[in-house]
Amino acid sequence: MKTVAPIRREVVMPKPTFVRWWICALLFFATTINYIDRQVLAILAPNLQKEIGWSEIEYGYIVTAFQFSYAIGLLLVGKLIDILGTKRGFVVSIVIWSLAAMAHALAGSAAGFGLARLALGLGEAGHFPSAIKTVSEWFPRQERALATGIFNSGSNVGAIVAPLIVPVIALNYGWRWAFIATGLLGFVWLVFWLVLMDHPRTHPRVNAGEMILIGADVPEVIEAPSSFWEILSTRKLWALAVGKFMTDPIWWFFLYWLPKFLNHTYDLKLNEIGLPLITAYLIADVGSVGGGWVSSRFLQKGWSVNAARKTTLLILAIMVIPIYWVSEVSELWPAILLIGLGMAAHTGWSANMYTLATDFFPKKDIGKVVGFIGMSGAVGGMLMASATGHLLEATGSYKSIFIVAASAYAIALFVIHLLVPDIDRVKS
Repeated sequence: MKTVAPIRREVVMPKPTFVRWWICALLFFATTINYIDRQVLAILAPNLQKEIGWSEIEYGYIVTAFQFSYAIGLLLVGKLIDILGTKRGFVVSIVIWSLAAMAHALAGSAAGFGLARLALGLGEAGHFPSAIKTVSEWFPRQERALATGIFNSGSNVGAIVAPLIVPVIALNYGWRWAFIATGLLGFVWLVFWLVLMDHPRTHPRVNAGEMILIGADVPEVIEAPSSFWEILSTRKLWALAVGKFMTDPIWWFFLYWLPKFLNHTYDLKLNEIGLPLITAYLIADVGSVGGGWVSSRFLQKGWSVNAARKTTLLILAIMVIPIYWVSEVSELWPAILLIGLGMAAHTGWSANMYTLATDFFPKKDIGKVVGFIGMSGAVGGMLMASATGHLLEATGSYKSIFIVAASAYAIALFVIHLLVPDIDRVKS
């Protein structure tokens, strides 16, 4: 009698599909549109200030109006995103902000622009909570910082595209059409989002290999989302909130005052401001993707999450320090290079801060967490916007603002480390 050896069959998993990166591309274009809509006012501000007659203080209040509604919206939208899900949450957000962006064309006074900015802030509040939650659903931990860096780089691309198209539209058709044309972009993006987006578990183009990759981390216990008060009691949340509160205002300053700084310091007109702005934001774009890549690379080399994230944040905090000297530079292009370096440091920092949220908290709570820390950054931006308006009205100098920008990141990292000395061990 012959014994027949059992036939061993190996299950060969299919090569993972790349649908998650198509989703990342959608997030990138949404971020691009988001920042185009934010940037239109900043580019037109020097001209609008002369045409409508607002003061530096009034412009500061217009910016503050956006920050105020953005902060309130972020506080509320996190739970809404957790309830609606990322697909429907994004739909609501982009419809509101696109209509609000177009509504700027109806404004004829500082108060009118303030109301339009209030509406824009409420709509745009849904963007980053939806995007970060989407990344947490679609990417394993080792890819999240890179994915976040890629979609977050859309903020710089938006700020690059805006100075290319806004002056052309405004000079040829009037400033009102600049707001209308850019506001329509959100509705174009919405068509692609509705067709291509779904949850990875139900997406028809995701195969088993990609699902295994997405779920490569330790599976999370499925349970009800934590209450807001449970999240609020953790040191991790306050570490993120302090980091955003201290550093987001620097980005808001670049976004809303950089065109005015260039006009004030180097007498650049609307038709001259495009190339310097584009250069600064191109440099910043490298920072966003590079900051995410460095952090992910450290993890791939076997570093702990604590070492990978904090080392990357330290590098970025050092990179921003040279911005201290910007106000003393008399030549345009050296100043642009220093500003671009500082902006690159910020975008890399921002990508890693959002990734820390996915390191610290389970997917079920990401909407609320990102909403709260985004609100913290918006409150910081609101305070800085009003202070900047008063400071410029009183002194006409940007020096003290650049001093704050140069030091904020190192101080923020110190506070983050005090609150969470070891990311891998601190559980609350």
